[in-house]
Parts: sequence; C-alpha cells; structure tokens
Amino acid sequence: PEAWPVKVPASADEAITMHCKLSGLWHLGLFPEQLPHWQWMIERLAAVKGETPRVLNLFGYTGAASLIAARAGAEVTHVDASKKAIAWGRENQTASRLEAAKIRWLLDDAAKFVARDVRRGKTYHMILVDPPKFGRGPEGEIWDLFTSLPAFLNDCVKLLAPQHAAMV
Repeated sequence: PEAWPVKVPASADEAITMHCKLSGLWHLGLFPEQLPHWQWMIERLAAVKGETPRVLNLFGYTGAASLIAARAGAEVTHVDASKKAIAWGRENQTASRLEAAKIRWLLDDAAKFVARDVRRGKTYHMILVDPPKFGRGPEGEIWDLFTSLPAFLNDCVKLLAPQHAAMV
C-alpha cells in the first residue's frame, strides 16, 4: 500500500498511530530506534508538577515525539522546515485521535524560531533536538550541523524552564 498504520507505544496502555510511507530517501516517517528516548521523555514529563509540561520539538519531522508528548499531557510546539513533514504530522495526529491535543505545528527554521523564543522569554520543560547534518529552512536558510550547532544549543539552554528541564 501507499501508506500503512503503525502503532507506537505512548504509555503502558496507550499508543499513537503513525502513517508510514516510503518517501524520498527511503524514510518511512518513523524512526523506531527512538523508542527508548520517547519512553524516557514520558517519565520526565510525569515529573513536572504544578503546571502542564511544555515541550519544544525541533526538527520534529512527522511528529512521533510530539504526539507521544501530547498523549502524556504536554503542550507541544513542533517545529520543522518541511511543509510535507508538518502535513504528515497533522495526518498522524488525526490517526492518533489527538485532534484536541495542544500541539502547535510550525513551519519554521529551528534556529530562527529558538532565537525569537529566547527574545520573547519563553521557557519549556523539555526540548527535543534531532537535527540533520545539513538542511534548508523554509526560506532557504542553511543548516550545517558542524557550524550551526554550538550557537543553536546555547540558545536552546536559555529556553529551559528552571525546574524539571531536560534537553535531548
């Protein structure tokens, strides 16, 4: 088939649904080797007390981590530079029956977004960062892991909430 659903554990008794498809670089839209990271994320989000956990997912691709965080009760800001990946993520949100979840799907350059949120004084309990080695933003911005990462991570650290913060 053109696409097929895959259930991904989001807790002991819940799952999200990801639509897998063969795309350009033979990616399926899901990286199952990330499952241990997602399980760790769920545990860390449960430790946030007194407020709704806020998650920033940078280079979020088709949204597996965003959907799992939302299923765990987090407010999620999902940033990716690919219009196709954002649309695919929204499709996965619907397939997971998480239409009411608080997920902001943003088509943006991750570095520019982070710099703006630093200026705005925003904070997140968790920041997920899974950048490519090289990429282009929606307006042709260039991302090069080796030259862009240090300043980018420095800005990400400024966005971490003082308590319960984690960056992966």
